[in-house]
Amino acid sequence: MSERAHIDSRLLELLVCPASRAPLVLSADRGELWCRESQLAYPIQDGVPVLLTDAARPLTERELAARD
Repeated sequence: MSERAHIDSRLLELLVCPASRAPLVLSADRGELWCRESQLAYPIQDGVPVLLTDAARPLTERELAARD
């Protein structure tokens, strides 16, 4: 992704993973919101999080390890 994603920190505190209801973490360099519990990455498109499990991709083992 060419530009870094930004989500207001107050909004990020309210957002949860629709699959697990766990908190989401912003991966600005990837333009995604990550959930460690469900191991899914949700895209951010035009500044709007797409919190649909059908739109999510699985996190790789490398991505999971990098967030430890």
